[in-house]
Amino acid sequence: MTELPDSLAARAQAPLTELETKLAFAEDLLDSLNQTVIRQQGQIDLMQQQLRLLHQQLQDALPDEARGPRDDIPPHY
Repeated sequence: MTELPDSLAARAQAPLTELETKLAFAEDLLDSLNQTVIRQQGQIDLMQQQLRLLHQQLQDALPDEARGPRDDIPPHY
C-alpha cells in the first residue's frame, strides 16, 4: 500500500479531527441535558408529592358536608 504525502494526509485528517471534536461536544451536551432532565424529574416528583400533601391537608380541613366527588384527587396523580 502506498502512503499519502504529508500534506495530503494532513488534509484528509482535518475533517476527521473536526468530526471527532464535534462528537465530543455533542456527547458533553447530551450528558449535560441528561443531568438536567434527571434533576427536573426529581423536582417534578417532589412537587407532586407536595401537591398531594397540600390536597390532603385541604381535604382534612374541610367539613365532610362541604366535600363532593369533585374534591377527591384521582388516584393517578
